[in-house]
Amino acid sequence: MSETADRVHPTDHRMAIFGAGTMGAGITTLALGHGIPVTLVDTDYGTLERARTRIAHQTRAAQLMGAFPADTEPAELTVADSPDAVAEATIVVEAVTENHSTKVELLAKVGSLTTPGTVLVTNTSSIPVDILAEHLTRPEELAGVHFMNPPYLIRMVEVVRGPRTSETCLENLARLLNTLGRESVMVTDSPGFVTSRLLHPMINDAVRLVQKGVATPEDVDNLMTGCLGHRTGPLRTADMIGLDNLVDSLKVLHERTGDERCRPCDLLLNKVAEGHHGRKSGHGFFTYDATETLA
Repeated sequence: MSETADRVHPTDHRMAIFGAGTMGAGITTLALGHGIPVTLVDTDYGTLERARTRIAHQTRAAQLMGAFPADTEPAELTVADSPDAVAEATIVVEAVTENHSTKVELLAKVGSLTTPGTVLVTNTSSIPVDILAEHLTRPEELAGVHFMNPPYLIRMVEVVRGPRTSETCLENLARLLNTLGRESVMVTDSPGFVTSRLLHPMINDAVRLVQKGVATPEDVDNLMTGCLGHRTGPLRTADMIGLDNLVDSLKVLHERTGDERCRPCDLLLNKVAEGHHGRKSGHGFFTYDATETLA
């Protein structure tokens, strides 16, 4: 994708984001910090209220780190519990759970509520974009943008062009990403694309080593950061992704590729069953304090 797309004024965009979980809140923080007003939609009002707190904390942290333009005031956040709130959006981002039926139902509903020309973005980490697009009346308006966690700090994004994604959609998306200050690499549609297809099986392998008693989580991450240059280590990365989200993604990858490395290992499944989902729950392969769970 071109890095020279015209930068438009942030308020020319009106973004609606579905899903107030970890990624939805992070993408909201990114947009607000770059002056783009956001309507954050989730059917659970408690989740929306927790997201408000997380977004406020993330915004303060990002400002202290210089992650937002100094000359831009954070935009207004609106929350809603109904899809009807997205009718005026110019960009809609789907960041709900990694479940095919859930995403298809939501995207089809959103497509029926928005006007032609509205860019629809799925933040799926593993489901092919065209599998989702085939259920839309305007499939050419859907593209994948795989934001990395935390979206307001990591500048690179993976853009996925489906076989039916139009040039107009990609041009409008490029302008948005430019306004957000993101760099992008476009890849061809495929299960897991590039980042998840490489990263998630590797994390699963790391968990298997811990399961077999080869090394502790600390030792695995120390070796990966100290010897191989991994920024955070695979198990801290897993905790940041959310172990429940990771399991969902691995299941999709295993189903669609048949790769046994993508079958979630027992230790990973057990942690999810115990409610140890990573940073957001306070416990995963590591333990986190209350401040870290908001990050």
